[in-house]
Amino acid sequence: MQVTLKGEPVELVGVQPIVGEQAPGFSLFNTQDAKVTLDDLRGSVVLISVFPDINTRVCDAQTRQFNKSAANLDGVILLSVSKNTKEELLDWCAANGIDMQMLHDDQGEFALAYGLAIPKMDNKLARSVFIIDQHGVLAYKEIVPEISTAPDFDAALAAAKKLL
Repeated sequence: MQVTLKGEPVELVGVQPIVGEQAPGFSLFNTQDAKVTLDDLRGSVVLISVFPDINTRVCDAQTRQFNKSAANLDGVILLSVSKNTKEELLDWCAANGIDMQMLHDDQGEFALAYGLAIPKMDNKLARSVFIIDQHGVLAYKEIVPEISTAPDFDAALAAAKKLL
């Protein structure tokens, strides 16, 4: 699959999951060094916000917006995933006074499982949103066609609310 970065096509590596099928499993660490797996989240709706680099304007805005609007939805677990290091994510949260579940995909496990790795960008993850239902089925996905633009927040939140 291809997306664009400021109009230039970039190839994604891996196979993108299909809505209506079981979401690919993952096992990532959060900023408190606790392992988070998809299996551990069964029974809840999971909204996964994926971004290339927390230290950029659009990624910062995306993370703030989902933290503001999705973090307070009862029954929805919000995860933010990037290839940023644990330290970069902790620094961003501290600088912005935000306490949220941030997962770092250092080894690229999530990137490959969800078909989001961008080799041209040091295997950073393509901007995307996934919503997984209480049974582990992928209910919604948006892989943003132009990496430098924000996802459709309203569509993602509506899809999450529909599962509650």
